[in-house]
Amino acid sequence: MLDTYGRQLVQPTVGWVAKKLLHRGLSATHITFLALGIGVMSGPLVAIGLPILAAVALWFSGALDVVDGSMAREAKSASPWGCLLDITFDQVVELSVIIGIAIRFPEAQLALLLLTSVLLVSMTVFLIVGALVKAEGFKAFYYQPGLIERSEELLFLTLMTLASTWLIEITIVFSFVKLLTTVLRMKQARQLFKDRPR
Repeated sequence: MLDTYGRQLVQPTVGWVAKKLLHRGLSATHITFLALGIGVMSGPLVAIGLPILAAVALWFSGALDVVDGSMAREAKSASPWGCLLDITFDQVVELSVIIGIAIRFPEAQLALLLLTSVLLVSMTVFLIVGALVKAEGFKAFYYQPGLIERSEELLFLTLMTLASTWLIEITIVFSFVKLLTTVLRMKQARQLFKDRPR
């Protein structure tokens, strides 16, 4: 929900940063790969017992993930390839964090496996709906809104990283809310498919 309803609040700052980076000769693709590199480090940082650094890396990566899309639109270089990289790299970063947590806290592996399974089903629904529904507005891909979007996922992963005492409970709540999001998205998709011409 934060992505859907909060984007307009941060967009002026994001747009300003995007223009500055473009003026320095960087492209959206450069920032996408930089976001991946920094984000993937979150997992190893958690695994070796540096959760605060892991959380900082995760959120810095998330910020860059927002900026790269604005850079692509500003430079009129948005493309299906960029969209593919963006969505794929988001999942790689999140899996890195989950694997890092699983290494550090093996007692939580069953809960983490449940979360990973829910994320897989959720992403399947998200991608299929995105492929079947034509994007409108400034996005190259139809981003279906939900209770849990990218920002909320980062919040949950941060809590899982920092509040290890409650790791299993947080993971189960994350899984439940993500599953609920998936069910609601399927319900919304059914209505979208009914309303659109074949």
